[in-house]
Amino acid sequence: MTITTRPIPTEALQTAARVIKCLGHPLRLRLLESMERGGELNVSELQAGSGATQAAVSEQLGILRGHGVVESRRDGAYMLYRIIEPKVFRILACVRDCEIIDGRNA
Repeated sequence: MTITTRPIPTEALQTAARVIKCLGHPLRLRLLESMERGGELNVSELQAGSGATQAAVSEQLGILRGHGVVESRRDGAYMLYRIIEPKVFRILACVRDCEIIDGRNA
């Protein structure tokens, strides 16, 4: 089967590769899913939603921030995190639509 589509521009491929590489970890995806549902969340809220340790959550948030996927801001004693890369919402929807379980399509 041949699908006729226009070529993807190089800049779009570079952006996609950056985002996809960054999302290639289950905990990062879980944190993003939590932020998708809850908006701005602090580390404790993200930890509760993921079941991971505070250290693991903080480490993964640092990676997400470093890749420009999320940003943080201080609110008193808390750092709040939110998604700033809009493609993340479409990627999470795609993951849900694919319903990939144990490497197989459901």
